[in-house]
Amino acid sequence: MDLHERQHFDLLLQMATERLSERAVQRCEGADAALRQLRDDPDGDGVWLGDFVTAFFSDALLDNPAGAAFVLQALERQQLAVSVEGAIGDVLEQMARDAFRALLVRKLEESLSQHLAYGA
Repeated sequence: MDLHERQHFDLLLQMATERLSERAVQRCEGADAALRQLRDDPDGDGVWLGDFVTAFFSDALLDNPAGAAFVLQALERQQLAVSVEGAIGDVLEQMARDAFRALLVRKLEESLSQHLAYGA
């Protein structure tokens, strides 16, 4: 991956993390409750992680095979267990969403933990 592509991906990840962190804190009425919800049920009330990733991919124009390939290229070293069947484009998109989701969970946990530690 070229450096400018890597930078673009890192900015997208940062944007996704900030947006979801801000929304989860507001919806869960605090960073502590948001972090608990993320750990207990990331697709439950307040976080809705799956819906967020789907909407973010659409907004960032990543919800197509080329966008999926971009995400997968950026996350090439990540481990991912998959059991997806279907058209290659659909499989690529699902793998990209799953890999991005896993990374976003880690980044969101970091963000919320920092929010709690520093009161930011």
